[in-house]
Order: sequence, then C-alpha cells, then structure tokens
Amino acid sequence: MVNGTIYDFSGLPRVAALGPDALPWPPRERARRWAPASAPERVGLISNPRSHRNSTVALAGSDPRPGVVAAAPRTRAELRDVLTRFAEERIDLLVIDGGDGTVRDVLTCAGDVWGARWPRLAVLPSGKTNALAIDLGTPKEWTLDQALAAARDGGTTSRAPVVVERRDGADGAVRGFLFGAGAFVGATALAQRTHRAGAFNGVAVGLALSWAVAQTFFGSPSGEWRRGERMRVRHHERSAPMHDAALASDRASYLFLASTLERLPLGVRPFGSSRPGLKTLAIDAPPRRMLSAVGPLLGGSEAAWLERAGYHRVDAPSLDLDLDGEFILDGERFPAGRYRISEGVPLNFVTP
Repeated sequence: MVNGTIYDFSGLPRVAALGPDALPWPPRERARRWAPASAPERVGLISNPRSHRNSTVALAGSDPRPGVVAAAPRTRAELRDVLTRFAEERIDLLVIDGGDGTVRDVLTCAGDVWGARWPRLAVLPSGKTNALAIDLGTPKEWTLDQALAAARDGGTTSRAPVVVERRDGADGAVRGFLFGAGAFVGATALAQRTHRAGAFNGVAVGLALSWAVAQTFFGSPSGEWRRGERMRVRHHERSAPMHDAALASDRASYLFLASTLERLPLGVRPFGSSRPGLKTLAIDAPPRRMLSAVGPLLGGSEAAWLERAGYHRVDAPSLDLDLDGEFILDGERFPAGRYRISEGVPLNFVTP
C-alpha cells in the first residue's frame, strides 16, 4: 500500500495528504530495460519501491536485459509521463509491482492516457493486503518472469474497476476495486495498525474485522461504531434481483461497501454469491442482530431475514452517494462529498 498519492486530485484530497508533487518513493533511475526473449513484444513495468515485498526494484540497477521498459516514478507528473510514453510505444502488457494502492494510483493516472483502449495488465502482489491479486488468483510470490510467461501463454481474467468521481465534475475520476464508508473507515485504520505490528494479507484483515465487530457489539448505542453516518444513496437501474432493497435511501448507515471484485480476502462474501459487476452492501445503523448476522453475512447467505434486519444488497451499474463522512478506496482515505460511483471499462489481467 502506498502511503501517499501520485496523482493531483485536489478535489479529493487525501486526509493529511502530501504536497501536490509528493510521492514517497525514493529517487531512482527512471527506466531500465530487461526481459527474457520469450516476453511479449512490448512490456512496460511500473515498480513501487516502497511496497511491502517489491521484487523488481533491484533488477533496474543490476540486471538489465532487452525487452521491458521499467520505471519507478517519484511524482504524479513522472507517472503520467511514463504512462504516456508507454501508450506512445503501444505496449502490449503493463506490469504493476505493488499493492492495491499502487494499482489504484496507476489506473487513476492511466485512465486519462488509454481511455477505453487498455493494454493487458499483470499485478505482482507486493503490497500488504493485495485484494485484487487474491481475486485474480495471483500467487503472492509471483515473479516478473512468471507473469511474462503467463502473458505469452494467453491466460487473462477480466475485471472492471470501481470509478469514483465528484458529481459536480470539478475533478477527474479515481479508480480502484474496493470502496468503503462508515465503519469501514475505522476498520481500515485498525488494519493499518496490524500492518505496523507485522500482520499482513488475510491475517490483517481477520484481526481488523474481529476488532471492529467487538468494538461495535460492546460499544454503547451512541458510540461512534454504532451510531453510523448519514448517507444518501440512489442506485441506477438495478441489474440483479437480490433482496428487495430500496433503490434510494436517506438514513444513518453503519457501513457501506461497493466493489467489482468476485473474491475477497479470507473468502468472505459480504455481497453474497460470487458474480461480476458492481455490487453494494449497506447496513442500517445501529446494526441489528449483529452477532447472529455477521456469520451468515460474511459467509454469503442470501436469507431474507438479513434484508429485514437492515442488511441491504443491491447490484447496479452506477449509483449516486452523498457522504457526511470520509470514505476509503483501496486503503486510502478521501473526504466527504457528493459522488457518483460506477463500473469502469473492463480490463484484462494476466493470470497464471
């Protein structure tokens, strides 16, 4: 996960954001070239040296080989320059060495470069949670050479990112895969604490989830975990006949999630059965029957009583969401506001 932003999104500043050109990646040569002869014809690599288990940084300085253009940009301007150069060179494959935050930042900047015509992508999961890689079935120890071999063999999986943009059109869109508001913000903060304690991936998710449930259940009804936040939601053209949730609501919500992922860490299924498309979950505040509901909800149960108890699942290609509090997109915090959340252009990811 990147502890900073690499794009200028002044309308959606990160909480305690860095300066407009700041990216906490150490200075490094902008590009080197290397790859086995069997690699795809044109390959671009974005490497984040600050990712938890980055595996390609050393290659840039010690093992140059022809075939791959590699870069470790330090600022949003450098990232855009690199992606623009990749587009001009018409790369066939974009490899991203980093976690979910790195993927989010690259996709956000690349959206203005490639529009609806993207190269194939591959993710080397070197972050702390790597939810996208888990969904794609990418091994956590996947190497660059293995990704290039998989690209040569032609295996791909399609995923569309979640696109978040202000409804007033003041700024560009940000792209990621897991959006959360309400209690999800606090749970993410807990997960980041577990990272500092040395817990990563599913262990961190499990610890944060358990602590969030405990804070909610044992807290007072007026406590911050139970009282929720006001959210105004309007789904557009519901696309799946899940529970009979209202397409529009204006109420206090304990938690709101939206994602296009089909598998989540630890095998949890808060959206129900695995399926493509943009899926949402809203939980009324204060949450009712929580101890009875948490197991079935995370296990993917679609029992009707969950809807009656205030656990609402709705699939829709887009929705409008007004938030009085912050939200999280792939680990980073953004401010309250009036947003449109939609399913983006499907992208083809190379998989084993």
